Amino acid sequence: MNPRAQNLVVRDLRQRIAHLERGSRRASVVLPFGVPAMDERLPGGGLAFGALHEIAGGGGGTVDGAAAVLFVAGIAARSSGKVLWCLTWPDLFFPAIAQAGLHPDRVIFCEGDREEDVLASMEEGLSFGGLAAVVGELVRLPVTASRRLQLAAEKTATMALVVRRWRRQTEANDYGQPTASTTRWRISVLPSAPLPVAGVGRARWLAELMRVKAGECAEFELGACDATGRVALLPSSRDRPDQATWRGSRSRAG
Repeated sequence: MNPRAQNLVVRDLRQRIAHLERGSRRASVVLPFGVPAMDERLPGGGLAFGALHEIAGGGGGTVDGAAAVLFVAGIAARSSGKVLWCLTWPDLFFPAIAQAGLHPDRVIFCEGDREEDVLASMEEGLSFGGLAAVVGELVRLPVTASRRLQLAAEKTATMALVVRRWRRQTEANDYGQPTASTTRWRISVLPSAPLPVAGVGRARWLAELMRVKAGECAEFELGACDATGRVALLPSSRDRPDQATWRGSRSRAG
């Protein structure tokens, strides 16, 4: 190989190494929840940018599914910039998303007829860069598709959030299948916070961290997202009679 060709090869290798190093630095950027008990369970102290995260409701019902959507909206709200939200069901309730801190003016909605359209739109949005996050609502997430999303997210350091929404209870069984996601969450609704007067208190959730790369699983009882997208860790209520009754009824229902 002549010297000129060698120089070209060396330069090409240096450019590739620099690209990999930049990608590694981008992947280390995280979005903390601001709740120490949660952040210490996540590598780097928060949800990683440049990575894929999965979130689903704790059951096949619409109530838990809505909680999962609001959990995602709160995450997107705490990031900076525009959010691409890809979906096939045009049923998002904008006031609820705004109450979780994500103003609709920040959201670019992309509606498709099929889930394949949602996956394609997500991948294009992640590859584009310049977005705070890309959200996609899917029933199923094939492992190959999840790897493509993960690679696209790594390329631009954009956070990819997949909300798993099911039309039928049997579809929820797919949530245990392997994917390339960095974290996997399950959100269930708990009884709302009691008030000293008649009314409905702050919504409360059980957030289960079912999978996290280089970390351990955990669960947290949370106050739902406030107007800034932040959640709050609740005092442990596992042994309270109302929680025991609620958990027992959920178990019998399942």
